[in-house]
Amino acid sequence: MVSRLIRDAVSQGLPLRVGQVFQNRQSVMLNVPPCNGPGPNSPADPRRTRVAPCLRSRYIGMMRIDGRRADQVRDLKITPGFMPTAEGSTLIEIGHTKVICTASMEEGVPAFRRGSGKGWVTAEYSMLPRATSIRTQREVNRGRAGGRTQEIQRLIGRSLRGATDFDALGERTVFIDCDVIQADGGTRTASITGGWLALALAFCQMLDYNVIKKNPLNEYLAAISVGIVDGLPLLDLCYEEDSRADVDMNVVMTSAGEHVEVQATAEKGSFSRDRLDELLDLAGKGVAELVEAQRDIVTL
Repeated sequence: MVSRLIRDAVSQGLPLRVGQVFQNRQSVMLNVPPCNGPGPNSPADPRRTRVAPCLRSRYIGMMRIDGRRADQVRDLKITPGFMPTAEGSTLIEIGHTKVICTASMEEGVPAFRRGSGKGWVTAEYSMLPRATSIRTQREVNRGRAGGRTQEIQRLIGRSLRGATDFDALGERTVFIDCDVIQADGGTRTASITGGWLALALAFCQMLDYNVIKKNPLNEYLAAISVGIVDGLPLLDLCYEEDSRADVDMNVVMTSAGEHVEVQATAEKGSFSRDRLDELLDLAGKGVAELVEAQRDIVTL
């Protein structure tokens, strides 16, 4: 098992403005409020994502192996500007999972984009050998990226391209690098959420330096996992839950509630349309909370 998370004591400050983020690196933490508490999960808050009543009743009193409710996101901490050498960067920590995400801009685009006036966003993903409880061999020593790595980095790239205006970017390429330094489930979804922030911060810097005239991002984007474990729908699975899930799903959504990508697999049997709708409702609730944390760092 992954060693116990050491929680940093950070002071609560005002949300960072675009011009502050590179000189004044701070951490933004999200402690998810109760279902009836204040904030984006409050029934009175218009930003609240719909959760079916039948689901809500199931969550009451349901405690998981890490003490969370069934509909609760793991503790979230985001440190913007974590890599000062990159145009945009974040360290995202969600539960025990920690991912460094950087965004790097280069002039020029792949051959199929040349002459179009449009930009491109692509992603690479990797994991440190001891990000897991058992050492994993570095893929560079195997001579090529493994199938899982290729699948994940393609997912990250597709997701971020879905929120980018390539005309506003011009013929430039942004590389998103996601490096997992500690893994406890949800590394690909954390990479998308943190990768979007790194991309947004890079675009903010490009705007500050008049490299681009318009922000290519017009909406927030985040991702989260959901699944069915022991017959119950759960939000934001940790590794132990993910490894024994009956159904495993990754959902990428925009702040407008639209879906960019949905990956769902029945690991131990099929699932119904009603179950699918339950999981999508649950994912929407989690994504809304992640987007609120992104809003605390970047204003579009």
